[in-house]
Amino acid sequence: MVTYSQLNENQKLAVTDEANHLRIIAGAGSGKTRVLTMRIAYLIEHKGVKPYNILAITFTNKAAREMKNRISDMLKEAGTGCHISTIHSLCMRILSEDIEALNYPKNFTVIDADDQKQILKEAYKEIGIDKKEYPYGGMLDYIANNKYQYVMPEKAIEFAYGEPRLVNKAKVFAYYEKRLKQLYALDFDDLILFTTRLFEMFPKIMEKWSKRFHYVHVDEFQDVDKEQYKLIRYLSRCHDNLYVVGDPDQTIFTWRGADINIIVNMDKDYPDLKTIVLNQNYRSTNNILSGANSLIRNNKARVEKELFSKNGDGSKIIHKTCSSEVAEANYVVNQIIKLHNDGYNYKDMAVLYRANYLSREIEKVLIENRINYVIYGGLRFYERMEVKDILSYLRMITRADDLAFIRIINTPRRAIGAKTIEAIQNIAMEKNMSMYEVIKEGLYPKNRDTFENFVRMVEKWREDMKNVELEILLQEVLDDSGYRTMLEKDGETERLENVKSLLDDIQEYSRDYPESTLDEYLQMIALYTDRASENTADGLSLCTVHSAKGLEFEVVFVIGLSEGIFPSERTLAEGTKGLEEERRLAYVAYTRAKKLLYLSESNSFSYVIQSAKLASRFIKEIDDRYVEHVDERPKTFSSGIFDEDIVIQDRKKEKPKDDLYRNGDTVIHKIYGEGIVIGNDSGILQIAFAHPFGVKRIQASHPSIRKKTKEEYS
Repeated sequence: MVTYSQLNENQKLAVTDEANHLRIIAGAGSGKTRVLTMRIAYLIEHKGVKPYNILAITFTNKAAREMKNRISDMLKEAGTGCHISTIHSLCMRILSEDIEALNYPKNFTVIDADDQKQILKEAYKEIGIDKKEYPYGGMLDYIANNKYQYVMPEKAIEFAYGEPRLVNKAKVFAYYEKRLKQLYALDFDDLILFTTRLFEMFPKIMEKWSKRFHYVHVDEFQDVDKEQYKLIRYLSRCHDNLYVVGDPDQTIFTWRGADINIIVNMDKDYPDLKTIVLNQNYRSTNNILSGANSLIRNNKARVEKELFSKNGDGSKIIHKTCSSEVAEANYVVNQIIKLHNDGYNYKDMAVLYRANYLSREIEKVLIENRINYVIYGGLRFYERMEVKDILSYLRMITRADDLAFIRIINTPRRAIGAKTIEAIQNIAMEKNMSMYEVIKEGLYPKNRDTFENFVRMVEKWREDMKNVELEILLQEVLDDSGYRTMLEKDGETERLENVKSLLDDIQEYSRDYPESTLDEYLQMIALYTDRASENTADGLSLCTVHSAKGLEFEVVFVIGLSEGIFPSERTLAEGTKGLEEERRLAYVAYTRAKKLLYLSESNSFSYVIQSAKLASRFIKEIDDRYVEHVDERPKTFSSGIFDEDIVIQDRKKEKPKDDLYRNGDTVIHKIYGEGIVIGNDSGILQIAFAHPFGVKRIQASHPSIRKKTKEEYS
């Protein structure tokens, strides 16, 4: 006999209510999985429903397993037979029975991500394009978007309007679809699309499945897209019992098709819909929840609810303003070490951020302090493809080693194939030379113009390195090589952000070590990548907020809370809809914390948003009763480390003061031209240059800048 005594009043109502159409608005940490599994147990134990007539749809295999285990623990053998699965597994089962109606065999193939990449590889070879110019991930997104909008390959070619890159993408799409048909194969998107098509074309098949499931339950309903909702409605049509659980305030995957209007406006499709709100949170303290409540209240597209907890008020949310990203990373790691010394395990703490590029500075400080960490759903910063590409370009300037040459000689595409590279490699070994020296000396007769242009480019950079700072040199590399253009043409926003973050990294390094060389910078990076492969047992978690959905930690740090970063600049361009999604993302981040929540931001200049940073509205929108604002404290330096309760190494050297420049002075820069001094922070000038350069931070003593003379004014 299942006992329901541990449920609160709203949870009991959600388990036992007999309405045909139920919408459970389950706030973060409100026990939705418990409610959903007990609802199924209640139907079996008290309503006499046969397990095989119950369907529960989840969106991850982990969630499906957890639900099955809970029901098994409650009902033992009596609970056996419920159909609990992901929506894709359900579609697989339906198609395995009935796909022959669509002229596919029952033993059709379902391809995985590796299979998809193999087909793309074949397509790229036939069409003559390169995966570095058309990354597989972006191409698969393009294909999926077309499928979900019912755009067939021939239409995609028509919509390309002759634009070469779009034409190539459409050709790949056409090859991909043709190959799937030849193999009688479906990808994951096809599983849902084919099932809805099957139901639409053959109503009797739809009716068969709808009659089979008397009660249909859907978890994480806020993440449903229009095609999935269509399928869910078909499955619940005959017996007309639909039970959904979700939280509109946690709809953060609209870029993957999730439509918040489905859960918010469900009463338009089901006028008799009954809504039950689960607002007692079992995870967090009241200060964290009240802060999150005050934030999300600014959204309009939501179902009203206020989370509360019986875990006590707890500590206030800490908001820290820092002078730079370096200072922010040092602050966060300093707090992590203090908390670890107070008894928290590293695995109980997490650093969350809006975009992957924001992990760079935190990773460096963690590595310096030998703190193990794990990155969820991504690579460490210096291991990302575009970062390794650009560092290889920089190595061509200093060393021109063979590994760097092989990596970037055809990135962007320069029509240099594997056989050409192998031939140059053989000459280099025979002559005891580097591969770059082979093409520089003209010892390989083919592709002469291409290689001469490449050598001219590298030699120009080598010459410019003597006269310009590293930051400007990297800008030249990005522009001259065509790498920046390649990413921009394909809309590779995240990869561009990582490249811009590398620019920030070089600028910080040049500012901190004005006398250092490019080679020294590359050696420093090599140390970080070498130290990064340590054991991650009891590792601190680093991840984007999207990857943190469904996770919880004792302590959460949310970093990079600046306007244009979080909320992101490109999402803000979408207007109210984009801003509300960003606010929901912040809400998800804040409600991951159980005991302590830290919010941090810095007021330095960022290449990613091309401006100085201002504190995010997602800090200002938190009611001041629940947050403690902490300003930047000056650090006392001693023997290269700053003196606090916990010692953390600081990479920064003391900066020389330089009173030569005043605010309003006009300066001349070798590359940027004329600019106005708008700030002087201990010898680091903030200078506003004309478009497209914007505000730059430059060492006052750097030889690339000088004051405009009286003669030049006249």
